[in-house]
Amino acid sequence: MPAGAQGFPDKPVRVIVPFAPGGSTDIVARITAQRLSERLRTQVVIDNRGGGGGNIGSDLVAKAPPDGHTLLVGTVGSLTINPSLYKRMPYDPLKDLTPIAYYGSTPNILVVHPSLPVKSVRELISFARSKPGQLNYASAGAGGSVHLAAELFKSMAQVTMIHVPYKGAGPALIDLLGGHTQLMFSTMPPALPFVVGSRLRALGVTGARRSPLSPDLPTIAESGLRGYQITK
Repeated sequence: MPAGAQGFPDKPVRVIVPFAPGGSTDIVARITAQRLSERLRTQVVIDNRGGGGGNIGSDLVAKAPPDGHTLLVGTVGSLTINPSLYKRMPYDPLKDLTPIAYYGSTPNILVVHPSLPVKSVRELISFARSKPGQLNYASAGAGGSVHLAAELFKSMAQVTMIHVPYKGAGPALIDLLGGHTQLMFSTMPPALPFVVGSRLRALGVTGARRSPLSPDLPTIAESGLRGYQITK
């Protein structure tokens, strides 16, 4: 008996976010999933699989049936940085994953806990130099863009700070808000509401120019560290 081709989608679509809830990757994925569900007229489910700097969730997609029902929100970390950091990768981004659409790019933002007595990048550098190894900075995971943004800052500013990695920007921001760490290079979407609410203090953005989301906030380069620039 002849069988007709099945339509797409013929079951719910799962979107893997390779980080914990609350970060910019998660926020963008949830907005997109809602629109995608309306467009495809089917359920689109967000599945957060944090860990390994994005490797755990990415590997899950790489090994899923190639039928278009399991999608990955890839990042610069999981697709380009990790292969150069890990000796053994559980997947090959070029061979095991197929790009579908480009989301965009965004600068990171340097935020500190209000208890830290600094109000500019210059003051942070001076404070960090006076207390080498005593400041802890959070990140969304080892090897990610916010981690490397902080490492570049450390190298250029010639300061020593301790890295505290988390399984996503959400958990990292929670501990920063609680004062368990003192600063973080965060993506802008999850951090800005806390800056507006005065629960975090923003010192600068990592891009080459100021962000239209916060035009009064200077770049790190113009605020005390000439030549610094990183965009996710």
